[in-house]
Amino acid sequence: SRYNELITDRLKEGAIQTLLRHGADPNAIDTYAVPGSWEIPLIARECAQSGEYDAIICLGAVLQGETSHAQHISSAVCSALMHLMLETGKPIALGILTEATFEQALERAGGKMGNKGSEAALSAIEMAHLLRTIGESL
Repeated sequence: SRYNELITDRLKEGAIQTLLRHGADPNAIDTYAVPGSWEIPLIARECAQSGEYDAIICLGAVLQGETSHAQHISSAVCSALMHLMLETGKPIALGILTEATFEQALERAGGKMGNKGSEAALSAIEMAHLLRTIGESL
């Protein structure tokens, strides 16, 4: 998502660099920017149902504010993505940060806590490979 772009740009860069390091064709990596994390499941569904992708990597940052809004958003988005993954059988990697502060999110977007975008990309690679392996053995 574009919301909290300083964070999500770092997540996206981490994910793309990880995909490339693991042999992904740069021309096979498509990115779609949505306004916020709330909109991610709709685009993820379109990608998963298209049959064009081995996996979907969802990146965003939902930061805690003064109300419970962040919990509602992150819970609904995570639930929608889990249901979508099970419904479509397509790996959907969750790289949506749900941190209390902007600083905590920055630490998880390429700081001392690593890059959760990169971790999501690794998960997508592993799950796509595992599903392909299972499909070949059936």
